[in-house]
Amino acid sequence: MRIVELTDQTKSTLLQNLLERNRTGYGEYEQTVNEIITQVREKGDEALFSYTLKFDGCRINAENIKVTREEIEEAYRATDPEFVSVMKESAANITAFHEKQMHNSWFDSGKDGIILGQRITPIEISGVYVPGGKAAYPSSVLMNVLPARVAGVSRIIMTTPPGADGKVNPGTLVAADIAGVREIYKAGGAQAIAAMAFGTETIPRVDKITGPGNIFVALAKKACFGFVSIDSIAGPSEILVLADETANPRYVAADLLSQAEHDEMASAILVTTSRTLAEQVSESVEAFTQKLSRKEIIEKSLKNYGYILVASDMEEAIEAANEIASEHLEIITRNPFDTMTRIKNAGAIFLGEYSSEPLGDYFAGPNHILPTSGTARFFSPLNVDDFLKKTSIISYSREALSQVHEQIELFAGKEGLTAHANSIKVRFEGADHSA
Repeated sequence: MRIVELTDQTKSTLLQNLLERNRTGYGEYEQTVNEIITQVREKGDEALFSYTLKFDGCRINAENIKVTREEIEEAYRATDPEFVSVMKESAANITAFHEKQMHNSWFDSGKDGIILGQRITPIEISGVYVPGGKAAYPSSVLMNVLPARVAGVSRIIMTTPPGADGKVNPGTLVAADIAGVREIYKAGGAQAIAAMAFGTETIPRVDKITGPGNIFVALAKKACFGFVSIDSIAGPSEILVLADETANPRYVAADLLSQAEHDEMASAILVTTSRTLAEQVSESVEAFTQKLSRKEIIEKSLKNYGYILVASDMEEAIEAANEIASEHLEIITRNPFDTMTRIKNAGAIFLGEYSSEPLGDYFAGPNHILPTSGTARFFSPLNVDDFLKKTSIISYSREALSQVHEQIELFAGKEGLTAHANSIKVRFEGADHSA
């Protein structure tokens, strides 16, 4: 990996390089995606089935689009029982973590009959998109579905592309069943997003769509936003390790590679105060890479978006970490908890040398659907709140309104909204102002 001194110039170049990843190729695909969305919106199942045949090589119709219980049982038989057990344990951890995020509705009674409050209710239907083929990740099924379940969403549907044989990845089906999904449809790509956003004869219209996907899925979610809520437009995966001279270089190298193997556009960055550690990590990265199954992807990722930045001190290193605002941030320093208190921007923070990033991907419980491309400056991980609506409650008695009606009428008048003012004023026509 390249080793460079951390300066304002190198930091600026790195940030620009990382941001450019999300713009690559968008224009090339947007027209295709918009055409798919239009066709599905206008023709429903007819277009959906046609695109499934075209892109997935599978003949789907109204009779076989929905996954049956028999297919789920077959998936269990095809899945390693030990893996099923691990998924169940992971699901329990994810559920327990997200249950702590729940809020209650509240009401506050004031003087003279004033009641203000906030009513919290779940959305009605949530849609989850799950990639198929080689990009099938059962962990993402659990992470997308379980927060919605905890929130109390009454109906959760899932779409996932079938193979040419009409089958769905067994691990995906088992994870969905463990998470409690009872409606799974064989549909993928932009056409599946359009089907959930607008509804077809077989797939219901949903209130929110979550889940990862390729550029067609990402652009479809972007185009449908406003007709339906979405989680985010996720960019390539990223990790930043913040380390000092106490860090184990092999651990750091292994953790950087855990994200570099995701995608040729994934980024892996080490910010350290130790030149010695930087050199040792670079050597370990090279040694590990030669032995890993996704060697070619890793090499391209590191060539384009892999950096080791050497800072003059920890204050400068922390400043860089906050500006980069990485999806995953590992802190491997002498006192990681102290370092963590100075971090403002990160999707998820992993503290200490035994809290490597895959712990969050699969098992610990916090959600692994995280803000990317610097959006951790203003976005949060997927959580229970994403599936809840907050409705304001306002109730005034006549006595309470009588004491403030003139102020409201004045405010409305200053904005030139006479109908607003009249809506208040009409309630006190002919009344004594002291009433």
